[in-house]
Amino acid sequence: MRLNEQSILEVNILKANLKNNIMAKTAMKSYSLAEMKDKYIGKKGTKDRDQYEYELRMDLLGQMIKAARQQRKLTQEQLGELVGVQKAQISKLESSANSATIDTVLKVFKALKADIHFNVKIEKQYLQLV
Repeated sequence: MRLNEQSILEVNILKANLKNNIMAKTAMKSYSLAEMKDKYIGKKGTKDRDQYEYELRMDLLGQMIKAARQQRKLTQEQLGELVGVQKAQISKLESSANSATIDTVLKVFKALKADIHFNVKIEKQYLQLV
């Protein structure tokens, strides 16, 4: 009986080793974020990818405005009064700056006493004004 139990144990160990070897050989391929964007959103320069990149930048801009407002301990209503717009427009701007004009964005940052800097890059070189 002990021999039979030992044989069963050995068979189970062999099965486990075989399973581990098979799993090791079929490792899952990993993808970079850039590869995933290319595959599911579109390659750089395509309409869908450009729209995605634009919306992402506008969302980040909205988040920056919200963070700066909170750091200044202002409510949306107070910031709206400083800028000359309604609270609803500040709320919309913070959730996504898609519909904001550059003039409004500049007024908001000025009201927040925040410096903003723009970089223009042409063919891997930053454009500088002297």
